[in-house]
Amino acid sequence: MQRIEEIAALRAALAPMRRAGETIGLVPTMGYLHDGHLALVERACAENDRVVVTIFVNPTQFGPGEDLDAYPRDVAGDLKQLAAYPVDFVFAPAVGEMYPEPMQAHVAVEPLGDILIGEQRPGHFRGVATVVTKLFNIVQPDRAYFGEKDFQQLAVIRRMVADLAMPVGIVAVPTVREADGLALSSRNVRLAPADRAAAVVLARALEEGAAMIGAGERDPETVLAAMRATIATEPRAALRSLDLRDAATLAPLDRIGERPVVTLVTALFGEVLLIDQRVAEGKEQGVTP
Repeated sequence: MQRIEEIAALRAALAPMRRAGETIGLVPTMGYLHDGHLALVERACAENDRVVVTIFVNPTQFGPGEDLDAYPRDVAGDLKQLAAYPVDFVFAPAVGEMYPEPMQAHVAVEPLGDILIGEQRPGHFRGVATVVTKLFNIVQPDRAYFGEKDFQQLAVIRRMVADLAMPVGIVAVPTVREADGLALSSRNVRLAPADRAAAVVLARALEEGAAMIGAGERDPETVLAAMRATIATEPRAALRSLDLRDAATLAPLDRIGERPVVTLVTALFGEVLLIDQRVAEGKEQGVTP
C-alpha cells in the first residue's frame, strides 16, 4: 500500500495498471475510518484489481459555522486500519493540492441537491459533487463505492454520473450499525456519553416507521407522526428534519405505493448533527441503481 499526496504522482502510478486492463475501484472518504468505511473498502477489494482509498476532509462542502475545524482526523490510524486490506493506494492530498486556486468551476445537481439536507446546508452538495468529480477525473475508476447512510449524497452522485455520462459505476453499500442500532459515523466520536446513549432513538424511530410500512400503512404523515413521537421521547434529540420520500427520486409522496420508499432523519445531539435513513417497501434490500 502506497500513500500518495500529489495528483500527478497518483495518475502516474495508475497509468500502467489501466493500460494493462486492470479494473480500478475508488473509495472516497474524509478519513477517521470506522467499520462502515471498511465495508466499502472490503467490497471494493473484492470487485476490482486495484483499489484507491482517498482521505480528504473537503472544505467546500462545509458551510460557515459548520464543523470543518472540529471534524475528527487521524490519518495514521486510518493507514493502520487500511493496511489489513489489499488496498493499493491511499490518496491523502493537502487542501492546497486539491484547490491550488479559488475554484471557478463547480458541479451542482439541481434541484436534487437543494432539497432535504441541501436546504439545511446550502451549497453542501455542490461541494460534494465538485470534489467527487475531481476525484473521478484524477483516479478514473471503473467503480466507486458509497454508503447508503448518506442517502441523499448517494442519490446526488448517481444523478450526476447519469446526467454527465461519467464512465464509472456507482456501488451502494448498506449502512453499518453499532450493536444498539446507531449508524456508524465519524461524528459519533464527538458525542458526549449522554448524547451517544440518546442517539439510538433515531434507529428506533426508523425501525418503527419501516415496521408500520411493512404492516400495510400507506399514509406517509401517519408514519412520520409516529416517528416524531418516538424521537420526542428523547429530550436530548433536537429534530432538524424527518422526511419520507420515493427512494429512487427523493420526490415527496402523497401515498406509499409499491415502489421502495426511504425515511430520512437529521437531528442534533449537543452540537453534533447526525443523519440516518431506512429503506422500506421493496422486494430487494436497498435500491437498484
